[in-house]
Amino acid sequence: MEQPKISLDLILANLAEDAEKTQERVTKASEVLLSPLHTDLATTPYDVVWQEDRVKLKHYRTDGEKALKTPLLVVYALINRETMLDLQPDRSVVKTFMNSGLDLYMLDWGYPTRKDRYLTIDDHVNCYIDGAVDFIRERTGAEKINLMGICMGGTFCVIYSALHPEKIRNLVTTVTPSSFDTQKGLLHIWMRAIDVDKLVDTFGNLPGDVMNMGFLLLNPARLMIDKYVGFFENMDNRAFVENFVRMEKWIFDSPDVPGETFRQFVKDCYHGNLLIQNKLEVGGKRVDLKRITMPLLNFYGKFDHLVPPEACDKLTKAVGSKDTEDICLDTGHIGIYVSSKTQREFAPKIVRWLTERDGAPAAAQKPAKRAGVLVVKAAPAAKTAKGKGKARKKPAAPRTRSGKAPADRTTGRESMEAR
Repeated sequence: MEQPKISLDLILANLAEDAEKTQERVTKASEVLLSPLHTDLATTPYDVVWQEDRVKLKHYRTDGEKALKTPLLVVYALINRETMLDLQPDRSVVKTFMNSGLDLYMLDWGYPTRKDRYLTIDDHVNCYIDGAVDFIRERTGAEKINLMGICMGGTFCVIYSALHPEKIRNLVTTVTPSSFDTQKGLLHIWMRAIDVDKLVDTFGNLPGDVMNMGFLLLNPARLMIDKYVGFFENMDNRAFVENFVRMEKWIFDSPDVPGETFRQFVKDCYHGNLLIQNKLEVGGKRVDLKRITMPLLNFYGKFDHLVPPEACDKLTKAVGSKDTEDICLDTGHIGIYVSSKTQREFAPKIVRWLTERDGAPAAAQKPAKRAGVLVVKAAPAAKTAKGKGKARKKPAAPRTRSGKAPADRTTGRESMEAR
């Protein structure tokens, strides 16, 4: 049977029509993006109340009465920015916390420069986080504070709580990797395979652009194609467009990561999986998870492709606390903070959980899944702002893997200055 012939003129006409429609859509998209849009991030008012080097401590303003006596410090990851928690007024973890009467503080890691290249995990945990904790304790008169960590920041909070349990009343971890020996998630497989020494020795600080490209390549079809197709299909929806632009602004606001911190995190955590085995050493001290005796609330996402549930769900079994709870939400790594569904589940649950344990003595705190009595130790004297008060370890001086002072290197990319 003879195949029907296809007219070349018809093919060309269809191609021309599609090209014209595409041009019209691109033109319209440009007009939409250039029109006045409300796309500011982190609009909840705050004051910077403490600073050490590039690291700032934000305190969110409130005129109402605080419902909880114990202040809450939130520690974000070194990758991307904490503005994710205040993306827009109707999708803001910060707003929910404030409306619920929490006395909220948040660390802003700023933008590392070349001088920060040799900072280690010890510097971030025992200098910056500890400095902020002591400042809050002195400012509020609280013997202990609540601590909440996000992703890599959550891992830092776990380390901190094991090293300084006498300063933390309750610990909340969200999408926090604690066990890195998993084949789930391409990121974990990549991290175990990369030559981190070559990477850090070449760049100094790990460029945020390199990290961003790596994250996009973990799921290129969805993150580099589907979402932009979705934008074209919804560009008549102003609310959708504004939310889309906010997310893009957050995604590509990517500070560099201090090189030695990244080297140590990859080697000790992704390669060695030392934390969950109680073999990690920070500041010359072994991080023993059994010293985490305060209540622990552990969130993670069922569909998280960066930090899969298998990397998170072993923490509550490894700590010494008798009051622990795991919550797995049907969402991904970022959706846990910004999706409309989890906005009704995530932050309100944290508020309820903290309220039940606010100011209660250890023996009276309500157990979640395991019963028992917590151990409370007296807190030492607190440090005041700007480094006054008790002596504090300063960030480490520059060093190489051999321990020798490094030569003045110009290799690598200059980091973005603080804005």
